[in-house]
Amino acid sequence: MEIEKKYLVTAPPKDFHTWPCHKIEQAYLCTQPVVRIRREDDAYYMTYKSAGLLAREEYNLPLTAEAYAHLLAKADGIILTKNRYHCPIPETGLVIELDVFSGKYEGLMLAEVEFPTLEAAGAFTPPAWFGEDVTFSGKYQNSRLSKGAD
Repeated sequence: MEIEKKYLVTAPPKDFHTWPCHKIEQAYLCTQPVVRIRREDDAYYMTYKSAGLLAREEYNLPLTAEAYAHLLAKADGIILTKNRYHCPIPETGLVIELDVFSGKYEGLMLAEVEFPTLEAAGAFTPPAWFGEDVTFSGKYQNSRLSKGAD
């Protein structure tokens, strides 16, 4: 089960470029249900996600580079590209994942935090630099962005 809150970011910390970072490319084979393929640095995998906004089932399967390339050619919509920066939140065990998009969504920044329980998600107080909580809007789900929905 993935339990995650998502926030629109317009003014990230000035030092976010110094945080550990992964280069991500992802595309969607299907958006209902969500079947996604992703390259993260030199790792490749396919993900199934159930319906939902705050909490949903998620399953990851490893892929080879060849299988990824084969499936990428079959993807629908926009191939999303982004840098994902990681920043632990002191004394909480939680980690901020700051996605800085390139390509069609150049300039879009979203912060996500994954939680162990729904209660922890409900009790979360975001850092001051987080913007609007867009968890329940669905507008910023990557599967929706891949369709070009602004």
